[in-house]
Amino acid sequence: MFLTRRFYLVMVAIALVMASGVLFSPLLVVGQCLLVALGVAVAAEAVVLYGRCRVTASRTCGDRLSLGDDNEVALEVSNHSRLPLRVEIIDELPMQLQQRHFSLSMAVGARAAANSVYQLRPTVRGVYEFGHVLVFASTALGLVQRRFRCGEPLAVKVYPSFLMLRRYELMAASDNLVEIGIKRMRRVGTNTEFEQIKDYVKGDDYRTINWKATARRGHLMVNVFQDERSQQVFSLIDKGRLMQQAFNGMTLLDYAINASLVLSYVVIHRQDKAGLVTFADRFGSYVPAERHGAQMQRILECLYAEHTTFGESDYSVLCPSINRLVARRSFMVLYTNFTDFGSLQRQLPYLQLLNKRHRLLVVFFEDVELHAYIASTQHSIEEYYQHVIGEKLVYDRRLIVNTLKQHGIFSLLTTPDHLSVDVINKYLEMKSRQLLV
Repeated sequence: MFLTRRFYLVMVAIALVMASGVLFSPLLVVGQCLLVALGVAVAAEAVVLYGRCRVTASRTCGDRLSLGDDNEVALEVSNHSRLPLRVEIIDELPMQLQQRHFSLSMAVGARAAANSVYQLRPTVRGVYEFGHVLVFASTALGLVQRRFRCGEPLAVKVYPSFLMLRRYELMAASDNLVEIGIKRMRRVGTNTEFEQIKDYVKGDDYRTINWKATARRGHLMVNVFQDERSQQVFSLIDKGRLMQQAFNGMTLLDYAINASLVLSYVVIHRQDKAGLVTFADRFGSYVPAERHGAQMQRILECLYAEHTTFGESDYSVLCPSINRLVARRSFMVLYTNFTDFGSLQRQLPYLQLLNKRHRLLVVFFEDVELHAYIASTQHSIEEYYQHVIGEKLVYDRRLIVNTLKQHGIFSLLTTPDHLSVDVINKYLEMKSRQLLV
């Protein structure tokens, strides 16, 4: 049996009345009567709760949760007694969420059920273990509560953001990708993959006339081209210590994982092949580029188990491994992070080697908090110095972009919250300009 806050408030009121009896003696008698009445009410409510009350509860959630998204969890409470009850529900949430004061309150009618839905936003991948559903029931008096332990412990895996995939899929189906920032790209120039030679018909581009075939057949023949498809697109994810930097509760690695998952989905639906490579101080996971239906599940399962390390990323291990495993020239999207220009200079020779054999796009991050700090007002000499250092770091990132461009390497500097949309737009832009290979 648990005493409620209402019980203690009534006790305080009775204590004040009895204390006033020192000045006005009849109040002491009134306080004693109220104390007896309170005891009788508590006993009566306890008898009802422990004698005729039965409550059950259950939790319903998906078999897996989506990282960085709002996931719905439903609770249902059933009252099997003849009295309406007021219940307080405490769901034993996984320790990763660090929510120690989570509770829901609702009224449940006699022999009725009530439902409630709440949202969970996991920011760390892994196994999340729910405990029991604790229901604290009380009657209309609300002086005492009875605890019911309901439901069974539940373990749920948190995967990279598959809910984002569904949103993109629905947007693509309704042709509303522009609403989430995906730009429509117009293909320029002619297609590069030859398909067949056919008779000229009015409206065909005269620049595609095949003069040799025309001379042999005696009438105009034209070449027919189709989109060059089945290009290999690999997501290269850096798992080094620089990817541990956090933004809105998630690490840069988690943002890169979500973006690579969405990019792989778009790549496959654009008739290209999606693959995956992870690395840190040593070569990590490798998923060959494919386009079949099970490829997304393979990439999802691989990304689920990836975590950052505390070591420096070794690009000298990445380059030979990529050249050994990927024979065909491919489009490589490298998710990494450079803190200053010096960190780029150490890795630039390896990036050049990688770009020489493949088409490389380097994706790294703007520091949102640093920009906010630079925009703030300085109030001391120390803050002026700190602002100068911050502006130097911002300048270094712009210098990194220009340096990569000078060496023929494509780059994308973006914020973590815009990463997925910006990467997809960059992929579509380069594909429309035939720059993937």
